[in-house]
Amino acid sequence: MSMLEKSLVIDGVAINNRVVFQPMEGCDCNEDGSPGELTIKKYVAEAKSGAGIIWLEASAVCKEGRTSGRQMRITKENLGEYKEFVRTIKEIGLKENGFEPVLIVQLTHSGRQSVVPMIAYRHPLYDQRKPVTDANIVTDEYLDTVPAMYVEGALLAYEAGFDGVDVKSCHGYLFQEFLSAFGREGRYGGSFENRTRLYRNCIHEVRKAVDAIENRRPFIVASRLGISDMVAKPYGFGTDEDNNIDLTESIELIRIIHQEGINLINITIGNPYYNPHINRPFRKGGYEPPETPETGLDRFYEAEKKLKEIFPDVFFVGSALSYYRGEMMEVAERQLSEGIYDLAGFGRVTLAYPEFYKDYLNGTFLHKKTCVTCSKCTELMRAGCVSGCAVFNEYYRELYKEKVLCQKK
Repeated sequence: MSMLEKSLVIDGVAINNRVVFQPMEGCDCNEDGSPGELTIKKYVAEAKSGAGIIWLEASAVCKEGRTSGRQMRITKENLGEYKEFVRTIKEIGLKENGFEPVLIVQLTHSGRQSVVPMIAYRHPLYDQRKPVTDANIVTDEYLDTVPAMYVEGALLAYEAGFDGVDVKSCHGYLFQEFLSAFGREGRYGGSFENRTRLYRNCIHEVRKAVDAIENRRPFIVASRLGISDMVAKPYGFGTDEDNNIDLTESIELIRIIHQEGINLINITIGNPYYNPHINRPFRKGGYEPPETPETGLDRFYEAEKKLKEIFPDVFFVGSALSYYRGEMMEVAERQLSEGIYDLAGFGRVTLAYPEFYKDYLNGTFLHKKTCVTCSKCTELMRAGCVSGCAVFNEYYRELYKEKVLCQKK
């Protein structure tokens, strides 16, 4: 049996194999946050794939924390739609593969990337990309209300039938930006304790609320964590003044959240709104990156290896595998065997070739169907469109021609 095929149990939840479909936001939900037609179609395809975990895209915990009017959001009003959605995905997975995929949904507050930006502090680099004023800085009083939003989101996800939630801190969204709020005053800025307070409080409250459910089924509380923004200190977390990765605070933060009951951490690096080549090394994109893709891949490898050595009891999901294309399965097998991480996370390729794992098991894996890492899916999102693979999917290919290419001319 290959490493990818080995099962494991996390927080009492049985996971059939080590393949994780990473969250890939589609901006295709209905206005009330419920799954739209394209949302359902994407996750039905993923359910057929045979992946052990489907890590669903970001679900905003409040209206003001959505990136757009089409971002996922679970509410009391649309809970019925989510129950049906989860039931459908699990039933299809069971029928196709003989087991139900484990479903984890991200809980997020988009912060700076919300429709009306809500920021931790004025950031000279990020402000250039999305202009803001001091009026956009969230108050300590508002932040005090955020943990209750996450608790409600987690309990709704549990009721909908999900197997876990992700208290998300990455990619420049609200929690992640606070990790670098060195110059902010008050309870949520300055010291390490203050900068991590919001994130820690939300994890603590979500874990406590989930554990208090009477006769509850096994349920994972996880986190997708950006261990370094790759933005020079004092405007980036996990990075020194010369813009080199520095995991000193990241290691301490992982130690704390593990003590709070986080046993599954999905590792990422960088900020796709500022340096997308960091977390998604690409062959083609909107700009010429200042480093080779191999440099970024090595950064992931070394960071993941270091964290696993320090925290052998934490289950880590590795990232940045799509770039390897035809060799990605072999790379995942090798890195799992080396103990670099515990589960292999696949992102962009799930849009291009969702059946890749089933084909791999059947000996019919095709290199030519894998993601070409061209960043067109991201370009669609940045253009305010629904997002998908504009290379292999005809619908998104035509949309790209209409909404992106025509704008460039």
